[in-house]
Amino acid sequence: MAGKRIKAAHESVEKNKLYALDEAIKLVKANATAKFDETVEIAINLGVDPRHADQMVRGVVELPNGTGRTQRVAVFARDDKAEEAKKAGADVVGAEDLMEAVQGGTIDFDRCIATPDMMPLVGRLGKVLGPRNLMPNPKVGTVTTDVAEAVRAAKGGAVEFRVEKEGILHAGVGKASFSDEQLIGNIKALIAAVQKARPTGAKGTFVQRLAVSSTMGPGIKLDVAGAGDSA
Repeated sequence: MAGKRIKAAHESVEKNKLYALDEAIKLVKANATAKFDETVEIAINLGVDPRHADQMVRGVVELPNGTGRTQRVAVFARDDKAEEAKKAGADVVGAEDLMEAVQGGTIDFDRCIATPDMMPLVGRLGKVLGPRNLMPNPKVGTVTTDVAEAVRAAKGGAVEFRVEKEGILHAGVGKASFSDEQLIGNIKALIAAVQKARPTGAKGTFVQRLAVSSTMGPGIKLDVAGAGDSA
């Protein structure tokens, strides 16, 4: 049954067609027929080689309609800042105790925030947090003294993005249960944020190809010119 469903989904998409964003979203939602609420994802091929420091693309965007999933947030902080983080809704707050838990393999969070004074401690966790894209970084607002705002942003739909070595950037932009308008709004916000993060070393066409899909559905190529306000 699943094989027939997947085959039908792939047959509904014209392989070489570049779809308008609204048309693509309708098709993604129609093909999201799994028994769970599938995540809608976007893949962006960028004209960069991230092996060069001046061509790295990374940043954070607060999706206007949220991500549709509950983010568990950890905060490395002490004293007043730790209390501030707890009041803002952080799921895990600590210092040396949290570092030891992470070193021991307990990573029960999706986002990690730290106050600047905690970075010498957090730096020891680079080999653990780095590969999971959880290392706090001031460039994306996760190393900050305003921990309450950072926690609220993480809980409210802030998404970190980072280009992979092949020059492709992947990000979740909501759930299949979202309305067309919610998904379109989130995608446009993400594309605008990626455009804003264009590095100095990027030459020529920056956003080269776009495709959207659901967790179990086929990829649908987008017409780049019409997908974002500035794509």
